[in-house]
Amino acid sequence: MSYFDLSCRKCPRLSDYLDKVKAQYPDYHCAPVAPFGDPDAKLLIVGLAPGMHGANATGRPFTGDYAGILLYETLYKHGFGSQEESLNAQDGLALRNCRITNAVKCLPPANKPLGPEIRQCNDYLVTELESLPEGAVILALGHIAHQAVVRASGQKLKDYPFGHGRWVSLPTGHYLLDSYHCSRYNTATRRLTAEMFTRVFDTAKRLLNADG
Repeated sequence: MSYFDLSCRKCPRLSDYLDKVKAQYPDYHCAPVAPFGDPDAKLLIVGLAPGMHGANATGRPFTGDYAGILLYETLYKHGFGSQEESLNAQDGLALRNCRITNAVKCLPPANKPLGPEIRQCNDYLVTELESLPEGAVILALGHIAHQAVVRASGQKLKDYPFGHGRWVSLPTGHYLLDSYHCSRYNTATRRLTAEMFTRVFDTAKRLLNADG
């Protein structure tokens, strides 16, 4: 199994919703959103799901979305991105040693995927994690992404609680690093600040460097 399928329609609620959104916004992508970045990356960032007017519109994770502002600025600052803005899928942005994916590849209603949908999409994440090299860092943005990574790694959720800035070594040979999601709500309420996010990426770089 590949870790992405553009034609996937395994979740009826999500597929029906994408059809309705496509009718309303015919120029939008309105399909599963592919991972974006370096295919040989050692840093994999896992978000929740495409945003209505972000990745669902542009077809690229966190592009055109408010959450992408802080993410791409931080990637650029740490040398993972070629530019600090992600405006559209044709803007020339390239990622270095970094790839971005989502726990759920399709836009969910109200930005809230259901449990069965998260589990259904987890097979793609399993395959993606298996493609990562030894010592790779998986950065989970938010609790749902964290749980999706733990599940995709074949581990028990109770053994790996979420904690902002916390990291653990997984039996798969990868590191799991957590951060609050860089959503508009979290940054507006200062649950997540630019300084906090920078420290998470500082940790990611230390883990990558420690592995060589």
